[in-house]
Amino acid sequence: VSTQSTWGPFLIGLLRMSDASESCTKKRKVESSSSQPKLTLYTYFRSSCSWRVRIALNVKGLEYECKYVSLIKDGGEQFSEEYQKLNVFKQVPTLVVEESDGNQLVLTQSLAIISYLEDAFPNPPLLYPPSQPALRARVRSMALDIACDIQPVQNLRVLNYVGQTFGDSHKQPWAKEWIGRGLQNVEAQASSWSGKYCVGDQITYADACLIPQLYNARRWGVDVSQFPTLLRVESELNQVQAFIDAHADNQADSTDKPKA
Repeated sequence: VSTQSTWGPFLIGLLRMSDASESCTKKRKVESSSSQPKLTLYTYFRSSCSWRVRIALNVKGLEYECKYVSLIKDGGEQFSEEYQKLNVFKQVPTLVVEESDGNQLVLTQSLAIISYLEDAFPNPPLLYPPSQPALRARVRSMALDIACDIQPVQNLRVLNYVGQTFGDSHKQPWAKEWIGRGLQNVEAQASSWSGKYCVGDQITYADACLIPQLYNARRWGVDVSQFPTLLRVESELNQVQAFIDAHADNQADSTDKPKA
């Protein structure tokens, strides 16, 4: 989706959404250069989808600015009129890419954003090369298993619906059940596919999906000791600076703590 400068008024309005914003630039300047477009990530610290994109941006050493969209403040800033003009699904993340010619690309959906980053900034890669189709398929399979089968059923809007329909006491067992079931399957995959990381010995976007999901598993009371392969991979990834910097607890908006 390529847009012209008509996005300008919308984006100006979005700047009022949260007083908190910061440059998320770190010292990893692997890809960034004077030709890198300006990247602005609309994010929430505990959003799994935002977290994946933060990891991808960090691994690639890209400079980007964070704009924080609270999913709980005032009923959820994602529902504001300004933000809906940017993301009609009223979700995070949203990545705005501003080219030097003034054109803006507005991207939603975490895996679509990561795919764009992989195409636009291929080094270091988050996917195996085309000469290794089996490994590429495994990365995509594991990422989709987490992003499409596990995370959506414990998403905020689903849990809110469960709470409104059956009572808030049902939210925790619901999330625990479906996260646990899903990660059992991912553990089975990883026990066959993993090396140092989720798929072989290269960091991929499957790893970017795993870390936030394990965080949510613990948050909702899943016994993660039943996933020894995933915990081993997590231990490796927790030593990688790009993952450390992307962690929910290291975000400027992480004080927005009420359960959401």
